[in-house]
Amino acid sequence: MEFSVLMSVYYKENPEYLKLSLDSVIKQTVPTAEIVLIKDGPLTKELDDVIEEYDKKHSGLFRIFALEKNMGLGKALNFGVQQCKYDLIARMDTDDIAVRNRFELQLQEFSQDKGLVLCGGQIAEFASDPQIISGYRKVPFTQEAILKFAKKRNPFNHMTVMFRKQAILDVASYQDMPYFEDYWLWVRILQKGYVVKNVEQVLVNVRAGAEMLARRGGWIYAKFNFKFLQILYKIKFLSLIEFYYLSFSKFIIALVPKHIKSKIYKICLRERFIKQ
Repeated sequence: MEFSVLMSVYYKENPEYLKLSLDSVIKQTVPTAEIVLIKDGPLTKELDDVIEEYDKKHSGLFRIFALEKNMGLGKALNFGVQQCKYDLIARMDTDDIAVRNRFELQLQEFSQDKGLVLCGGQIAEFASDPQIISGYRKVPFTQEAILKFAKKRNPFNHMTVMFRKQAILDVASYQDMPYFEDYWLWVRILQKGYVVKNVEQVLVNVRAGAEMLARRGGWIYAKFNFKFLQILYKIKFLSLIEFYYLSFSKFIIALVPKHIKSKIYKICLRERFIKQ
């Protein structure tokens, strides 16, 4: 089965991280037919040089689209989905590293279940060295467990997902929902009754240092989080009790100091690495 890989890059990203990410996508056990790369606004010279280098080195693999200004992840990915040639699309972030057989594992799932429209997996997190894993973000496997989990937290690791383009377009694709572009998309997929799953294996190694925690805190994040929860309640995805509980708990977590937030993530929201 042929498939597209969809990536979006903007000016704040690290050129060396981008190289590692692209290498991990290109050197898969089952290669992709195309990499659709969206430049979300003007980039630095260093990022442009990396993209030009890889485009020349892998002739015909990349399809590169440049947006005139930074539109945000939701709008960039909405545009990108429409540009993909194939119905199966794999998402990948430009600072993470895919395990070598990631696409092979996911394609097996789509081959075995023709009704499947969305398949994600687990992630392993690291601070700076991809060989030193600090923890895992585990998400549930089955349709029922995913729906239950989605009432509290994002049930998919965004950088791991592979999905069917037509199903995504059917629910109006990615939308402008800062911090929650993917979560909002999954909720609409679930409400539509589409078949989804997560595999048990780790599919992507993810950078998860202080920058990640910083993005998930502060007044602005708390404000958008509350707005998102209001929408989930309005569409009856959350009950009134669930709305109040999540609004309060997530508001507190968003505003606590970084060192406390880090401990909450490690103790409550992540599975720590245990050496075998």
